[in-house]
Parts: sequence; structure tokens; C-alpha cells
Amino acid sequence: MIEFENLAEDWAAVKLLPRHTGLPRAVWITENQGYPHDVRVKVSLLRSGRGSWLDAVSVSVRPVCEEILLHGRQPQLSAGDLTLVCRWIALNRDVIVEFWDGVIAFDEVAPRLQKLLL
Repeated sequence: MIEFENLAEDWAAVKLLPRHTGLPRAVWITENQGYPHDVRVKVSLLRSGRGSWLDAVSVSVRPVCEEILLHGRQPQLSAGDLTLVCRWIALNRDVIVEFWDGVIAFDEVAPRLQKLLL
């Protein structure tokens, strides 16, 4: 079962655990609620599926997959972990973008996700 983290009454993120993604870290996908940027996912800094949205790093989905470095920060993900996240994003780009755009609902995400095989 995919977990939903309600951060506000009108906003929620889908938390995807390693058993859903094949990644060593939890990942969150969201709908666009008027953000001024393009599609992003959040990636936990902790391995094992633990961690919180607030401590996660942002990774762009398009035009290229890369960690978003805010305020001159250094990368938080290792090159190897970022490569894995980008591979997972490539497998699931359509689902991530459709959820971001509001084309599909929470319950339509899980059946369409592909797990990264390591």
C-alpha cells in the first residue's frame, strides 16, 4: 500500500517506499499546486524508506533529471543514488507528470508505477 502524507487540507504527497520503487530511499511525488517550477520529486536523505518530506532534496523530472541545489548548497545525494533516482524517474516519467498535471488521481498512481530492478 502506498502511503499518503497530508501536509495541508488541500495538498498531499504520495510517499513511495523502497519496496514500491526499488530505490534505497523514499520518494515523494506531488500534484502541481501552482508551483512556479516544472515537475520535481522529493527524495529522502535517509536510506531505508525513513525520512521526512521537509528533509528531502528536490530532483527535477524534466527537462533533465538533476538534484536542485538551492542557495548554493552542495549536492546531498551521491552520484550513484542520483543515477538510480534518474533511472526510476525515466521508467515512471509519464505517471509522475500525469499526477503532477492532475490527469490521474492518487489511486491511479500505484498500479502504473514500475519498480527499478537493481
